Amino acid sequence: MEFVDITGQVQKEVDASGVTDGVCYVYNPHTTSGLTINEGADPAVQDDIIGVLKKVIPRDYPYRHMEGNSPAHIMASLMGSSVTVFVENGRLVLGTWQKIFFCEFDGPRSRKVICRVV
Repeated sequence: MEFVDITGQVQKEVDASGVTDGVCYVYNPHTTSGLTINEGADPAVQDDIIGVLKKVIPRDYPYRHMEGNSPAHIMASLMGSSVTVFVENGRLVLGTWQKIFFCEFDGPRSRKVICRVV
């Protein structure tokens, strides 16, 4: 499990779009990973979020999903599959400490996110 800062990659998509004022939609088409916007200055925040998710969503619950990754599905549902960020003057509008994170709950796997800037 890990949070991957994808803010720079998303900003590159904004740059390539040529859109100076609009909206950036970031979508994750996977069922065992999520997206979130949260503090990026202190990595302890990401560790804390993962730690609490692990505590709240136990691995030893008698899950019925046979693949064995039900906790990852639940974590992904709680985190969400998309984020929306305004674009002003060609830049993502994020708070001082905010970053966009891809949240991997069932890795390592090959993953992708889809960005649309309008």
